[in-house]
Amino acid sequence: MSRFEKHKGYSRMFKENRLTLGLFFPLESYEGSVPEMNIEKQLKLAKRAEELNFAALFVRDVPLHDPYFGDVGQIYDPWVYLGYIAAHTQNIALGTASIILTLRHPLHVAKAAASVDRLSGERLVLGVATGDRPIEFPAFSVNFEERGALFQEAVSVMKQAWKEGFPTIQSQRVDLTNGDLLPKPRLSDIPVLVTGHSSQSPEWIAQNSDGWMYYPRNIKFQAELIKHWRTFTDQFKPFSQSLYIDLMEDPNHAPVPIHLGFKIGRKPLIEFLEFLQNVGVNHVIINLKYGHRPVEDVIEELGAEVVPHFPALTGGTALTAGQNRS
Repeated sequence: MSRFEKHKGYSRMFKENRLTLGLFFPLESYEGSVPEMNIEKQLKLAKRAEELNFAALFVRDVPLHDPYFGDVGQIYDPWVYLGYIAAHTQNIALGTASIILTLRHPLHVAKAAASVDRLSGERLVLGVATGDRPIEFPAFSVNFEERGALFQEAVSVMKQAWKEGFPTIQSQRVDLTNGDLLPKPRLSDIPVLVTGHSSQSPEWIAQNSDGWMYYPRNIKFQAELIKHWRTFTDQFKPFSQSLYIDLMEDPNHAPVPIHLGFKIGRKPLIEFLEFLQNVGVNHVIINLKYGHRPVEDVIEELGAEVVPHFPALTGGTALTAGQNRS
């Protein structure tokens, strides 16, 4: 039994031997680095994804537009954008994939995450990463070689600040005494998923995080990776991955590789997702950037034909914003 069984976002997404589906913002296809991000369209599609029983909506943390790296994600600051989406949805989990812990002060991340989790009714699943864009580290005056240590520090600081009242924390970026971080998460914790390796070993990730978020790989590699990682813990910890898809009108269209995913019909997509479920993947975040069909049609088809095979799970009991959380 997971200690996050009463966390609405986590329990909507994750259960052992089950797979659910989420969507990345922006909910559109686009060429180049910068999406349109029409807010009315994005909000309408986000609400529709919730109605269609997708488990989660995910935002990315891209602090700066690096023209040599490309793809700025949903453009808006992830915390501001999550607050906006949280105010217009009720049940769907809200994820980050991923907050760059090396470039943000851990106490700021802890406060922002706790705020979103409380205001959304315990729906935040916090994916975190070290960052990898070449211009980011000098822009924020962060030593690239220290990213692994900074990442470990941030995870430790956040967990302690959420759990303890008036904690004493001394670390590379934190010297906290006689002060407290508010609000506290209602469960005194928030599920934290490590993205990629983030300069850590699989053993560290298994022992110090609440799950792992990875990239698309072939089934055999993914199966071996998950099996090996889970030898380091006797608790169920979910494994997630991203997947780019260009959904074809022909439901039987055989998969053709694209960047980090497939051009594919819905029937082979269902088969592929079943394979992932069988090897231990618990959540797949679908990215529609490279699609060629109207995104509204793709989300409707996924919702009608694919999501029923991998529906959102029953969320935990959560208070809504404004209720007494003491």
